[in-house]
Amino acid sequence: MKKTFFLIVIPVIILTVSCTKHEIKTDLVSFEELDTGPLGYWNGSGGEGGFYSGNVWFVNHYNADWAAWSGFAYTNHTDKQTGDYSNQYSSVAGSGDELSDNYAVFYYSGSPDTIIFTLAEKVRSVALSNSTYAFKVMQEGNDFAKKFGGEDGTDPDWLRLRIKALGNDMSVKDSVDFFMADYRFVNSSDDYILSGWEKIDLSDFGFVKALVFEISSSDTGQWGINTPAYVCLDNIEGVLADAG
Repeated sequence: MKKTFFLIVIPVIILTVSCTKHEIKTDLVSFEELDTGPLGYWNGSGGEGGFYSGNVWFVNHYNADWAAWSGFAYTNHTDKQTGDYSNQYSSVAGSGDELSDNYAVFYYSGSPDTIIFTLAEKVRSVALSNSTYAFKVMQEGNDFAKKFGGEDGTDPDWLRLRIKALGNDMSVKDSVDFFMADYRFVNSSDDYILSGWEKIDLSDFGFVKALVFEISSSDTGQWGINTPAYVCLDNIEGVLADAG
């Protein structure tokens, strides 16, 4: 029997999908491009009011009458031993994060200070460490501040950095606390003073216009914090534009 075959032609429609690629622009503030000068640090003594690194403006206050500063400075100092005021610009880690040369120091004089993003940024993380000065005083105490934990090591002492996230309207949208030292644990073997660099995740903040830094301590008296209120920071990683 003869078989008859029918050829059925089905039109094929090729759909072209147009995709718009959104560029993800990253920003890494490492401070490595900054000139620390012959002293190995910058503390605002020229009255500049702050400095830029990457997409970020770091606020600084300098009092020429007292040759004193607060807010943010930057440094390449490496002194891991000297635990007094003469060593304001060293991380106890002896370098910047990941053994880098430069990093920033935040000094809290009783009023919070701010870093401001030129373009709103989603900050992924920032690396933090104690200054040598703060670390040594918390570890050993001095004439003005107590040894953390007290003589028997059981006092519930702590040093806390609070970071507040500000939106485009400069209102507070979120905050996070990070303990540079914490002696509140039931088991004293868990007590610690941060002795290296630690990266903290700030991505839950979303896009921010500024971050506000504030330090508090369990060792506080009539004139404010007794613990040297210094924190070192480095390698602020962020995203300038979302993938969309």
